[in-house]
Amino acid sequence: MAQGPPVLDTDGNPLTRGVEYYVDPAITDVAGGLTLVARNGSCPSYVGQVPIGPGSVEGLPVIFTPSNPGYTIITETTEFTVAFSASSTCVQNTTWGIGEEDPETRRRFIVIGGEPTVFDISRDQAVGPYTIGWCPPCLNPPPCGRPRCGVAGILEQNGTRFLTLDGPAFPFRFRRA
Repeated sequence: MAQGPPVLDTDGNPLTRGVEYYVDPAITDVAGGLTLVARNGSCPSYVGQVPIGPGSVEGLPVIFTPSNPGYTIITETTEFTVAFSASSTCVQNTTWGIGEEDPETRRRFIVIGGEPTVFDISRDQAVGPYTIGWCPPCLNPPPCGRPRCGVAGILEQNGTRFLTLDGPAFPFRFRRA
């Protein structure tokens, strides 16, 4: 399979396996970088955005790991797992996965601590911000059916901004930590 163009960080360098990056919003003045957040008084095991306010809006660094062990560069066709490069008091594993669906909005939360999930990065324009996507593997073709793929966006609930699938895409950029 041919590899797509490399995903570039804010300095113009390709995202590289094992290097720490901040995932920042490409839209400024809405919120900060991605971090761990709590929902309904739970442990902070949901991926969300740092609110804008006093203090740092940097978020937590992440590490991308391509699914193919021979790949070191993340490209626009590379499947990868992503994990926060930080510890959590609630779970041992900070690798991102797909969590429960919100019954009101039908959007699925991106969480940590469960089964690791493979994501990808794409963009609509030759130059511009990136989106993070997910599509389940088609394990038993033919008939694979119609998988419920999704692009990551932001869902705000009670003042907390969660990273979710199935809503409008939210553009991101990647800054080396």
